[in-house]
Amino acid sequence: MTAVSPNLATLDGREVLVGVTGGIAAYKTAYLVSALVQAGAEVTVVMTEAAKRFVGPLTFRALTGRPVYDDLWSAPEGDRSTHIALADRVDVAVVAPATANLLAKMAHGLADDLLSTLLVAIDVPVILAPAMNERMWRNAAVQANVAALRARGVHLVGPEEGRLACGTEGPGRMAEPDAILAEIVKALGGEP
Repeated sequence: MTAVSPNLATLDGREVLVGVTGGIAAYKTAYLVSALVQAGAEVTVVMTEAAKRFVGPLTFRALTGRPVYDDLWSAPEGDRSTHIALADRVDVAVVAPATANLLAKMAHGLADDLLSTLLVAIDVPVILAPAMNERMWRNAAVQANVAALRARGVHLVGPEEGRLACGTEGPGRMAEPDAILAEIVKALGGEP
């Protein structure tokens, strides 16, 4: 069976927010961002402090041609709060990788950094690409958070099974960028 390609024309001119959290899978997010930009999307990247330990903001700035946001307290959008200014312009949000920490924050409405505050402020489709150790993924608290998010209409892509960065095998690998890209297109109304 051959894979069906998503209708990438759906992305042309659309505003996509890409949140990056602190996991080794953050390197895959650079490929996702590049594919979005090549498809004509306008991409804004928001990184957590932990994410910057894995991939530098300069990588995403070079790929998007836009500033990378990482600080709730700066106001590069003029007099408006950054999280509200970004929330007003986004058509879809994706977080890749989505760590156990981010899943818990979203499930409980915690907003203590720019990304989590922005996710509370937006009213657009949200797609999460979880990535973590298999024991973390199977943890009852993580699964309860996932169930709560799904019940609220949050889309999850993955995680996939396979070899993890820690050397173990199991569920926890972030979905491949092409699968995340297809989910973004679907969320914007472009069926594969």
